[in-house]
Amino acid sequence: MFNGGFTDLLLLALAVTLVVAAVIDARTFTISNRLNAAVAAGAPLYWYSIALSPWPGVAIQLAAGVVVFVLLAGAFYAGMMGGGDVKLAAALALWFSPAGTVKFLVLMSIAGGVLTLGILGWHRMQSREGRPEIPYGVAIAFGALAILTQRFLNQFV
Repeated sequence: MFNGGFTDLLLLALAVTLVVAAVIDARTFTISNRLNAAVAAGAPLYWYSIALSPWPGVAIQLAAGVVVFVLLAGAFYAGMMGGGDVKLAAALALWFSPAGTVKFLVLMSIAGGVLTLGILGWHRMQSREGRPEIPYGVAIAFGALAILTQRFLNQFV
């Protein structure tokens, strides 16, 4: 087990990765497999740094990642999310407690709804044809960053 400084460093790296993912997705509407793999690969280091037990701790984290992937795969097949979005959300579920994962999904959904409404409004104001693309990685990053900041902000409340 490492000290809290190593854990904070991992969380900072995750936060920076999320900002990068949001910016890239906003520009290109893609989240690379390499970025998603980096997020997922960092989770075991985080588990070790917080001394998460293999059973049931790690097992619960893995199950949460699978559940999020399966749920959001439905959104992918319905054409509502991209594959990179689904993989990023599932990789992030590996980092959060089950309750944190639920909060993350709720915040991500709210941010995604606001983002979608804003882009739809802009699309209509510009009188553009067709269906606009939504960089859902921005909403995913928002939801995850909101959960990450709770660790630091809750000590002041």
